[in-house]
Amino acid sequence: MGRNTRKRRSSMATKAIAASAALALGGGGLIWANFYASAHESNNNGWQQNQTKAAAAQVATISCPDVGQKLTNVPQQARNGVAAELANLDKQITEAYARLASSRQAQAQDASFVQNAIVGPLKEKRAATIDRIRIDIQRVGGQFDNSLSQLAACTTQNAAPQTNAGNAGGQQNNGGQQQNGGQQNNGGQQNNGGQQQNGGQQQGGQQQGNGGQGGNGPVASDFVDITKVQGNAQLGVGQNGLRANGNSGSRGVFITKCGTNGNKNHNTDNVIVAPGVANGAHHLHDYVGNQSNDAFASDQELAAAQSTCQNQGDKSSYFWPVLRLQNGTQDFDQNKDGGGKEGNVGKILQASQAQIKFVGNKRGNVVAMPTALRIITGDAKAFVNGNANANVNWSCTGFENKVQLHDKYPICPQGSQVVRTTNFQSCWDGKNIDSANHRTHVAFVQGDGSCANGFKAIPQLQVRLVYNVPAPKLQNGKVINPYAVDTFPENLHKPITDHNDFINFFSTNLMNKMVNCINTGRKCQ
Repeated sequence: MGRNTRKRRSSMATKAIAASAALALGGGGLIWANFYASAHESNNNGWQQNQTKAAAAQVATISCPDVGQKLTNVPQQARNGVAAELANLDKQITEAYARLASSRQAQAQDASFVQNAIVGPLKEKRAATIDRIRIDIQRVGGQFDNSLSQLAACTTQNAAPQTNAGNAGGQQNNGGQQQNGGQQNNGGQQNNGGQQQNGGQQQGGQQQGNGGQGGNGPVASDFVDITKVQGNAQLGVGQNGLRANGNSGSRGVFITKCGTNGNKNHNTDNVIVAPGVANGAHHLHDYVGNQSNDAFASDQELAAAQSTCQNQGDKSSYFWPVLRLQNGTQDFDQNKDGGGKEGNVGKILQASQAQIKFVGNKRGNVVAMPTALRIITGDAKAFVNGNANANVNWSCTGFENKVQLHDKYPICPQGSQVVRTTNFQSCWDGKNIDSANHRTHVAFVQGDGSCANGFKAIPQLQVRLVYNVPAPKLQNGKVINPYAVDTFPENLHKPITDHNDFINFFSTNLMNKMVNCINTGRKCQ
C-alpha cells in the first residue's frame, strides 16, 4: 500500500488556544483559563460569581461522534485526502474545547451561549468537512454512506458528582475491554468512568476547573488506592501467565529490547491516522525502535531508518502517549502545539522499563506479520467515544497478578511502581497492512483463542511500561500532584484513553525467526 510523500502541509494545530484558553504564569509556563474566576473584579455581585461556578460545573467537555471509526470502505486513492479531513475534524474539536474552556463567564450570563457560539458553529464546520470527505471518496469511484452526514452534530458532556475513588473497582462498565487475547466486545458505550469534578484552583499541581495542572484533568475520581481495590486477576495480564496462551498451541515468547526513549524522541504526529499532517495527534508520543517516525515518513523511509532496538533487524516503530507528572513544573513543550497549548502539561516521565515481547496463539501456530503492518490498540478518545475500542491496563508492581485497572489511575504504595500494559490484536485478515479506520484489518482472538472470519493468527505484541511516579495524594476531593497520559484536550486526561501503536518493520529474516521461536515453544530475544 503506498504511503504519503514527504510534502508538508500546514500544521493542523490551532494557534489560538494559547491566547484564548491559557494564561501565562510568571516562570510557571501555561495553564488553561481559570474556570472559576469571578466575572469581573469590579463587579461584586455574588450571584454572578455563583452562576459562573454553576456553569463551569455543568459543562465539562464536548463530545462529537468519531467519523473516522465509521469509515470502513475508503478507496486507497482517497485515503490520504480523507485522513487530512479527519485531522481537520480533530482540530475543530480542539478549537471548540478551547472556546468552551475560556468562556465560562459568558456561559454563566447566557444559557444559550454554548449552543449558539460553540456547538452550533462546530456542527457547521464538521458538516462541511464531512462533505469534503464524501467528495474525496466519490471522486475516485467509491461509495459514501450518506448517513455519516448525521455525525456532524456534537453535544456537551456534563460533569457528574464526585464518586468515591476508594470504591472504584478496576473493571470498566459495559464491557468492551480486551484482555490478553480474549474476545473484544464492541457493544455498549462507556459509562463515563472516571467522573470529573469541577472544583478548586490550580496551584503547584493541584486542580483547577476540570482538574489537573492544565485545567482539563485529571481529577480525584480518576485515581484509586490500589491496595483498596478488590482483586480481579482474571481480567489482567496474569490471566494466562507469561505465554498468555494456555497449555497448547504456539507457546513461545520473542523479546525485543528497544530502550525507554532515553534519547527523547518525541512528536505530536500520528503517521497511521494522520499521514502528512503535523500535530495530528494533538498530544505527545514516546517513540522507541524506529527513529524516523513522523507524520511525513514514507514506508521506504521507515524501512531505511535507524532503530534503538538492540537487533537492527527490528526497525519497527513502537509509540505511545507520554506520561506526565503534574506537579507544577513544565517541560520543553509548554508553549507548543500538542503540549501546553492544548492542555498537556507537566514533567514528562521516562519509563524505567519498556518491555516488548511477542507471544503465540493458544489454538495453533502463528504466521508472519507483513512488512509495514499497522496496529492501533486502545482509543485516545475513549472518554467521549465510549469504550468499544478501549484497551487499557493500569497496575502497580507487586499487584499485576491481582489488580488491573481500566478507568482509574493507580496510587501505588511505597516501593511500588506504576505499570501500563497493552496487549495488541493478534488476528490479521491476511491481506491488508492497514484499513480505512485502521482497525478492521486486525482483530482480537475469540474467547477460545481462535481467529474469526478467516483471519490468521499472528504474534501478539505485548508492551509493558514501568514508571517511577511519586504517589498522588487525595485531599478534600482534590488530587495533589497527579500524573496522567497525554490526550486530545477534550478527553480530560482520563485513564481510559491510554493507547498504543505499532508499525512492523522487522526484516524478513528476523520475523521468520520470531515465528519459528514462538511456534516451537522457545523463549528467544
